[in-house]
Amino acid sequence: MTPNPEKKKLVVATTSLAGCFGCHMSFLDIDERILQLITHVEFNRSPIDDIKHINKPCDVGFVEGGCCNTENVHTLREFRKNCKILVSLGQCAITGGLPAMRNGIPMSDLFSEVYQNTNNPTLGNHLIPNDEEIPIILDRVYPCHEIVKVDAFLPGCPPNADLIWEALVRIIEGKSLDDLTYQYFKYD
Repeated sequence: MTPNPEKKKLVVATTSLAGCFGCHMSFLDIDERILQLITHVEFNRSPIDDIKHINKPCDVGFVEGGCCNTENVHTLREFRKNCKILVSLGQCAITGGLPAMRNGIPMSDLFSEVYQNTNNPTLGNHLIPNDEEIPIILDRVYPCHEIVKVDAFLPGCPPNADLIWEALVRIIEGKSLDDLTYQYFKYD
């Protein structure tokens, strides 16, 4: 990847939904290659630049985490609307991951266990929180592609930094992500 001063920088955004932020940590694990990356991309809405909201159209967006509440769905739909290419990053975005372990449990049982049948004195009267400022919990955790169109998937928990790097290089070079080889997915 050699710098081309005449080529416009690619605008890249990232967001995290219902996940652990491990995929973003893997993104940062590209280490010193990030210096090479910033000659080709401009970050918009990412912990790398601390921009909280997309403020212009983006060429590519990386989303980690699935959707477990209405705020996640809203964030994902806005993200999709502003990104030409959307990449699901990690198992939570692709399958719902660990947060989706609650999918087989009835919501009434979940709320009862967490808020009402607890010995935690900080919960006070054991009422289920109900405030318009709190996002509404969905009936289950949804992977991103069940909410919006996703263009590519980078699996792993978290994905390997080399996989993320290879995907970025391919996007910068205008290549497809469809033929990423096993060497980027294996964990041995």
